[in-house]
Amino acid sequence: MTEFGAVETTIIVAMMVSYILFTSWLTIRLRSKTADQFMTASRALPPTVIGVLLMSEFIGAKSTVGTAQEAFNSGIAAGWSVLGASIGFLLFGLFFVRRLYNSGEYTISGAIAQKYGRTTMLTVSLIMIYALLLVNVGNYVSGAAAIATVLKINLPVAICLIAAVSTFYYVFGGMKGVAYVTVLHSALKIVGVALLLGVALYATGGVSPMMDNMPEQYFTWSGALGGSTIIAWTVGTIGAIFSTQFIVQAISSAHTAEDARRSTFYSAALCFPIGIALALIGVAAKFLHPSMNSLYALPVFLQGMNPFLAGLVATGLIASVLVSVCTVALAIVSLIMRDFYVPHYRPSPEAELRATRLISLGVALAPLVFVFFVPAILKLSFFTRALRLSISIVALIGFYLPMFQSGRGATLGLLASAVLTSVWYVLGNPYGIDNMYIAAFTPVAVMAIERLFSGQRLPVAAR
Repeated sequence: MTEFGAVETTIIVAMMVSYILFTSWLTIRLRSKTADQFMTASRALPPTVIGVLLMSEFIGAKSTVGTAQEAFNSGIAAGWSVLGASIGFLLFGLFFVRRLYNSGEYTISGAIAQKYGRTTMLTVSLIMIYALLLVNVGNYVSGAAAIATVLKINLPVAICLIAAVSTFYYVFGGMKGVAYVTVLHSALKIVGVALLLGVALYATGGVSPMMDNMPEQYFTWSGALGGSTIIAWTVGTIGAIFSTQFIVQAISSAHTAEDARRSTFYSAALCFPIGIALALIGVAAKFLHPSMNSLYALPVFLQGMNPFLAGLVATGLIASVLVSVCTVALAIVSLIMRDFYVPHYRPSPEAELRATRLISLGVALAPLVFVFFVPAILKLSFFTRALRLSISIVALIGFYLPMFQSGRGATLGLLASAVLTSVWYVLGNPYGIDNMYIAAFTPVAVMAIERLFSGQRLPVAAR
């Protein structure tokens, strides 16, 4: 494939810069002016906007680039990394959204505190912050891979650009500004993925030549991943949806519980076709460029495109990056403010908004410390989902099994799960057991043992 010359690169860069400047202006126009607008947009977002926000949280830069990367290595089965989100949002809307919305909380830790108490709340908050910081590490790296391909710059420079631009968006925009700009970002992202898929299938001559000339496993439901891994991915994605802070925060921005519920169904419908498209792009990259670095399985199709189309796709990829980083960073800031800063300092509304923006700067810088130690993006993604799965399980037990509402059991279960899941991930999933299963069963086992040895305990609310 031919590479872009100076003129083509200039056109693409001009399109990207123009888009960033326009959306920066739009962010200023829509910026949050109060802490309430910053955290929940004053509970005034329509369900369609929230549905796009939910979809963007799970199909951001990490999932976009990471799914194509994994499909390059393992086949079309990598699409399950996104298809699981469709299942998760559907279940979330059917069984959990109303309970979360009616709790009146905009953080998952606050909702859990109503069932288990403050100690468990702080444990949940710390684990979620840990998981989400790692999510943004993956977002920085995957987004930088796409930008570096187009701009012909090295990864560290691309990572710093992502950090700078995304920080501006969420520091000034908050939930109110980010929500509406995200609709534009997501529209561009979907158009970009569609164009990449079209270019990829045109270059391969369609799906049939790939099926005729590639190993059969590239087109089976489990691929080289195996059924166990796919089940773990799906369970982890569903669990992460049930507990991820930004999901709870977005749901809390709806006007009513029914609006919140409807938004999850919109998100489920959006996720499905994108998962299939990303998997096909990764497989096409393997068919055409079998020896290249898999990290570039998606952005490689930018090369040789018409520069205006390439500029549109590149801008869509940048939009995907910015959405991912902004939503995750907002979630981290919300947890820090809600669970640590505000209870300790009790600031005035004006001081709270100032502190929120200052803390947002620190949240933007923190992932830069770890970006050079990232393994395969999708594996990191699912490790962070495993951490959040344990929180989901504890939350579900709290809402549906009140006889297990021991704060001590929940806290010990969460801590044990976070430590064991991290160790299992670092060791490379010993004995072929995915760390997702460790995250799922550890809190249940610890809570059951704690209840067995401590006897019948009254629910927290009754004490």
